Amino acid sequence: MTPTTETMVGIGGAAESTDMVLNIGPQHPSTHGVLRLRLVLDGERITRAEPVIGYMHRGAEKLFEARDYRQIIMLANRHDWLSAFSNELGVVLAVERMLGMEVPERAVWTRTLLAELNRVLNHLMFLGSYPLELGGITPIFYAFTEREELQHVMEEVSGGRMHYMFNRVGGLKEDLPAGWTSRARASVAALRSRLDRFDDLVLGNEIFRGRTRGVGVLAPETVHAYGVSGPIARASGVDFDLRRDEPYLAYGELQDTLEVVTREEGDCLARFECLLQQTHNSLDLADACLDRLVGLPPGPINQRLPKVLKAPEGHTYAWTENPLGINGYYLVSKGEKTPYRLKLRSASYNNIQALVELLPGTLVADMVAILGSLFFVVGDIDK
Repeated sequence: MTPTTETMVGIGGAAESTDMVLNIGPQHPSTHGVLRLRLVLDGERITRAEPVIGYMHRGAEKLFEARDYRQIIMLANRHDWLSAFSNELGVVLAVERMLGMEVPERAVWTRTLLAELNRVLNHLMFLGSYPLELGGITPIFYAFTEREELQHVMEEVSGGRMHYMFNRVGGLKEDLPAGWTSRARASVAALRSRLDRFDDLVLGNEIFRGRTRGVGVLAPETVHAYGVSGPIARASGVDFDLRRDEPYLAYGELQDTLEVVTREEGDCLARFECLLQQTHNSLDLADACLDRLVGLPPGPINQRLPKVLKAPEGHTYAWTENPLGINGYYLVSKGEKTPYRLKLRSASYNNIQALVELLPGTLVADMVAILGSLFFVVGDIDK
């Protein structure tokens, strides 16, 4: 009789499902910062996604409470390191609203100009890095070349390359250097003449279009449910822009130049198209601001402040259309030189939540395309 071998095969909970948990990050090259994605996979398809945040959290909102109104500007401009000037702006607008302070006209137009140049710098980073995440290396070199063009004029006026620290409560740190407006106009013109590279090199690339068209479609209902804003929301047909719908700074006088760029498709390609067309429009707005600044008579760039600045007791909310979306600042004051509470509503925090809805049902291969098209900065999520 031939001997036989009997083998027992244990069947446990693993046989009930073929799902696999995959951790993307927290150190992954497809993210702008330290983000972790916890994905549940069924084969190559994502069934569940959970963004895990907090790896960069440094308690900025609590630090606001221990700094005076001049010092919090330094903290505020660092959460979205690509939009430093715009971050500063929201804080000083909130404090000025609490004080009932009027800012000199020259400061209003200069702030608007610098905010739009900062918007272009922000968008250029994503216009170059997004194709890189999909395998196209060339656009990032062009993007950084164009960023340097604007970085020179921003550095000349403020002294900083990324964290400008140029806003002050009541205006700006100092007036523009002699001849700066001419140099800024030349930089804007040079950048505009070369921006079509992204139309031809990226949007004209059939591989890029194949990886992004119809991928990661974000429905308008999801936009509203998660508080998504900025170019991502407008790419899904949500026609909302604070610069037009609740104007601040000089945007009320720039309505003829301002174009709110929207798309209906809501996919990765539409989000990239919105970002690119909005960059073109920001250059037009910068030119309009330069025209107005040249025509303004000499005057102050800021208000004189007391040695110790105290906001009156009360609360206020100021919001701005930052490059990545809506930023809100809820300021509560007890009449002291430091805020009692300063709550920051950052654009990236809300935008990244949409991944919970966007990723399930898609392939792992499309995950990076979707993730990169949300145009977020992790410091803006974690604060």
